[in-house]
Amino acid sequence: MAEDNSYESILCVKPEVHVYRIPPRASNRGYRAADWKLDEPAWSGRMKITSKGKVALIKLEDKNTGELFAQAPVEQYPGCVVEAVTDSSRYFVIRIQDDNGRHAFIGLGFADRGDSFDFNVALQDHFKWVKQEGELAKLEASQSAAPKLDLGFKEGQTIKISIGNIKKKDAGGAKSRPMGGGLLPPPPGAKAGGLAAPPVAQDTAPAAQTNTAPAALLDFGSPVPAAQPAPDVWGDFTSAGSNSSKDTVKSGWVQF
Repeated sequence: MAEDNSYESILCVKPEVHVYRIPPRASNRGYRAADWKLDEPAWSGRMKITSKGKVALIKLEDKNTGELFAQAPVEQYPGCVVEAVTDSSRYFVIRIQDDNGRHAFIGLGFADRGDSFDFNVALQDHFKWVKQEGELAKLEASQSAAPKLDLGFKEGQTIKISIGNIKKKDAGGAKSRPMGGGLLPPPPGAKAGGLAAPPVAQDTAPAAQTNTAPAALLDFGSPVPAAQPAPDVWGDFTSAGSNSSKDTVKSGWVQF
């Protein structure tokens, strides 16, 4: 196995496992734990699964001293290094390997089904992580190989931002007035909700003077006298060039 100086982390620890000598495989149907001498294990001790980079290591150690009995480097799971038997979920066949590269197949058994389940899950989770790391590395490599977009401003380029719904104030702080077509505000003193009365048109010609009595001649202390007929202020006019008195009406207007 190639030397790897990366950090080694612990994935799973089981305090008691059993190792068995197994007979050669008779056929391609797989191993059967019933063919082993289950009541006579060849070795018993502690099992530890560690990870070192992408490789998982199954280590069999003495439970008291921690001395290494055997180890099996696992580079792929499922694979040829760890194989389940066909007749039980508590027993596996693992391929152990020494530092010189020599290997042998031994039987590995757990006293409890929960321990064998944890053994399986620890290996599955590790290689699931290895697969995800590989896919991430491929994605990063493809992104780095792709040409990068230049989103910076070129020389002389500008950007214009239009912001709506902003009301500008008139110079001097005067309030904005409605444009043509709107209603003017009501004059001071007008009732709320009512419309202002239209302005009274003023004629350029002077209004005719009424025949009223001066205020000095009115006596507020005595009864008001009966209204007298207004004097004829127009006088008697006759049509131009007419000498007949019949063309003049009683009211003094000229008959046309």
